[in-house]
Amino acid sequence: MAKDLVIVESPAKARTVGRFLGKDYDVKASMGHVRDLPRKKLGVEIGDNGFIPTYTVTNRQIVSELKKAAATAGTVYLATDPDREGEAISWHLVEAANIDIDKTRRVVFHEITKPAIEEAFANTRDIDVDLVDAQQARRILDRLVGYTLSPVLWSKVKKGTSAGRVQSVALRMVVDRQKEIDAFKPVEYWTIGALLGVKPKENLLEASLVSIEGSKKKPEINNENDAALILTDLKGSGFVVQSYITKEGKRRPSAPFITSTLQQEASRRLRFSASRTMILAQQLYEGIDMGSEGVEGLITYMRTDSTNVSGVALTEASEYIKDKYGSGYALAKPRTFSKRVQGAQEAHEAIRPTSVLRTPETLRDKLDRDQYRLYDLIWKRLVASQMAEAVYDRTTIDFDAKSVSSAKVYTFRTTGSVLKFDGFRVLYTEAKDDETEEEEKGLPILSSGQEMHCDELSKDQHFTEPPPKFTEASLIRNLESEGIGRPSTYASIIGTIVERDYVRRDRGRFTPTKLGIAVTEFLKEHFEDIVDVGFTAGMEKQLDDIAEGLTQWNPMLQEFYGPFDQAIETAKVEAVRVPREQIDEESDQVCEKCERPMVIRGGRNGRFIACSGFPDCKNTKPLTIGIKCRECNVGELAERKSKRGIFFGCTNYPDCSFAVNTKPISNPCPDCDGILLPSGRDNVRCPSKECGFRGSITEFEEEPESVSAGLAS
Repeated sequence: MAKDLVIVESPAKARTVGRFLGKDYDVKASMGHVRDLPRKKLGVEIGDNGFIPTYTVTNRQIVSELKKAAATAGTVYLATDPDREGEAISWHLVEAANIDIDKTRRVVFHEITKPAIEEAFANTRDIDVDLVDAQQARRILDRLVGYTLSPVLWSKVKKGTSAGRVQSVALRMVVDRQKEIDAFKPVEYWTIGALLGVKPKENLLEASLVSIEGSKKKPEINNENDAALILTDLKGSGFVVQSYITKEGKRRPSAPFITSTLQQEASRRLRFSASRTMILAQQLYEGIDMGSEGVEGLITYMRTDSTNVSGVALTEASEYIKDKYGSGYALAKPRTFSKRVQGAQEAHEAIRPTSVLRTPETLRDKLDRDQYRLYDLIWKRLVASQMAEAVYDRTTIDFDAKSVSSAKVYTFRTTGSVLKFDGFRVLYTEAKDDETEEEEKGLPILSSGQEMHCDELSKDQHFTEPPPKFTEASLIRNLESEGIGRPSTYASIIGTIVERDYVRRDRGRFTPTKLGIAVTEFLKEHFEDIVDVGFTAGMEKQLDDIAEGLTQWNPMLQEFYGPFDQAIETAKVEAVRVPREQIDEESDQVCEKCERPMVIRGGRNGRFIACSGFPDCKNTKPLTIGIKCRECNVGELAERKSKRGIFFGCTNYPDCSFAVNTKPISNPCPDCDGILLPSGRDNVRCPSKECGFRGSITEFEEEPESVSAGLAS
């Protein structure tokens, strides 16, 4: 009897699935996509019949093997990933390997465990053509934009530049945020504070002025003179308790992870890039060797935009919580979370452990350090989401001070929060980008009308601050909230704008380069729709409609392509080439050959120093960062680029092969005199295994980095 054939994407997944299915099934891996649009031409015929893609086989050996296996198989089960991309891979497999569609069944599972796979094989279906059409529309749309627009950028901006339907919007977000920061003008304001106590110098409370003469509007104090006048008017005033209010407050836990929130939290808490997070999550999903238990998938599918959790997992979580923490921490019924992402597929699940009973501690010797840290994060988030709320007592005390000279009444306020019941916080709290966790502060019990002693009145100057630069986490959150991109695209979007040198990271925050700004401004002028947030979000909605069978993909593409093609032809003729000086970064060096200024330029191997007189003068140098190589003490560290990204290597290469992936700080290690690398946002570390120094960045504060800083003279 012929075996049934099961096709998955990766060898790791094939091994895990094959172990669960047994000897009656032949499980093979497609190694991802087996067909795609051609690399060196558009590959899309545009005519009266619409948009007809011409696909080429990307792995002929794999297709040949699968075709041979399918010919002798009983049933061919297409078990690729449970999303649009996976659906399209299944369709391409059938087309490329010429598999009889009548003998195929589509199998979908969101976790690689024996029960999930058995259930999936008991509930097979046909290939969902609507999902395939949505993926094809996205692929063709991205090809139309990238293939036809990038050559315009090459001729009008710089060779090697590129544009993308989603990447260009992400870049614009970074550029626009930088413009806000650059245009920001700090506004001065002052606050008035008081140190109050029942007795002088004992248990003093810090209170701030919040109202004058009962006004509901906070007083605007714009200069020191106005602040001094208030202090003068308050001189000699007595303070009394005007109101003392305590209210119980509750805080709910965060929803289980979806792709975007996992990437954000892993970035904030673990300092993982989005791409690193997805690589680790893929490993946890496809299966880890559990020794005597065999290979097991430890988490559910990691590309999802749904917060749904299966009933089995919810029951497991509830039982674990009761056993570990007691019934007071468990819920009477499971907590559900409303979907927040446009187009979220409710049939999908959130990212969760495949078994809550498989705690992180039980896996410590089965996972490497980063796998363990990510699993620990996913596990805690899911369990915490089903725990009781944290309960606080929040107290607000208002104090009135009546001026003895003007009779004005000034109201000061202090607030405090005391945790009454930790609830989910006993296990997990979400990290924040630019916020600090609410500080617990107990307040004394006071009564209305009680007199207080004022130990000190103070005035403090402040300035409004510009919006923060994007981190990887906050950029993903912004893309998601605007409906730009989908779970599978965030990592590649960010990777592309970094790889193209459109943005650079400085202590985890993105700053656009001059090239990134020039590309964005060019696109805004000539292709406004391509970098318009609303337009791009609308396109995503149309792709979702195609996936749901609500609209057809060819008319949608035609509606987009007509105006876009016209804009391409207009730009070829009318657009003015961007001057070189708008792209080149300035440096503080002068060419020793022709005495013209040298500039920073980007190349295949990374940025370098070049004479601004090119092509008359072709003098170039490595872009050093002003730090001596501690390995050979001969060369300096210079910026380089490889397929894996930016790194910093010794200019004495190949005699010295020292290199690090993170830009060192200028101060040497105080213990071994080696280099120091940033570690997270606030710390530094010595990479030497013999040393292992750790410290706070505040001990090694550097001057703010400028474009020309650290260049060798």
